[in-house]
Amino acid sequence: MSADLGADAQLAAQLATSAGEILLAVRRSGLLSSKALGKAGDQTANQFLVHAIKEQRPDDGLLSEESQCDGSRLAKSRVWIIDPVDGTREYGEERADWAVHVALAIDGIATIGAVALPGMNLTLRSDQPAAVPPPKAPLKMVVSRTRPAAEAVAVAKTIGAELLPMGSAGAKAMAIVRGEADIYLHSGGQYEWDSCAPVAVAHAHGLHCSRIDGSPLLYNRQDTYMPDLLICRKEHAAVVFEALKIFADARQ
Repeated sequence: MSADLGADAQLAAQLATSAGEILLAVRRSGLLSSKALGKAGDQTANQFLVHAIKEQRPDDGLLSEESQCDGSRLAKSRVWIIDPVDGTREYGEERADWAVHVALAIDGIATIGAVALPGMNLTLRSDQPAAVPPPKAPLKMVVSRTRPAAEAVAVAKTIGAELLPMGSAGAKAMAIVRGEADIYLHSGGQYEWDSCAPVAVAHAHGLHCSRIDGSPLLYNRQDTYMPDLLICRKEHAAVVFEALKIFADARQ
């Protein structure tokens, strides 16, 4: 990693960690609860992150879930993509499975990323990869707490994996990095800020990251909607793709 990218990675980690500390302080105040707490957290963390990125990297583009996009980022090679609170519901419910995402996409590729898990006092970074713990039987597949995708349920049944309900996208992706689960397959639709930082971190840790048809994940697009993604150990990707094919054939 070049010196410049090293500084970017350090900045991403500092921003994600600091935003997480701010969010915990807001929650500890006890002045808000549930939806009101989630809204306040989103706004507070977003304000901090946006101001800090504009101050530290004024020439770069910026895309945030909580800010109106003026389109100027589309002409930029370097674009920061942030989600101030990934898993607002979980944050408001005072759970631990929520995250802060700070990523830098360069020419559409998730290059630098930091995912803070403030409820676990942990920040995972693309510039500090560690060995992913080996899988244990049965394989575990993380899915939404409230609306597990039909594809994920079908794949889990085909490969004999156990479903592990979890909150935010960042928490799910980092569960793979941390060895708590093995496969994160999502087909219910997300946006660029939901996956850019987790993909950068997961890829740096040697994991497979792609769309569920195997095509690459591309960022800083005019349409920020991303229909699906797959994050897993590389040796599990082929098995998942085959199970997806079986599911698709069965629906025809």
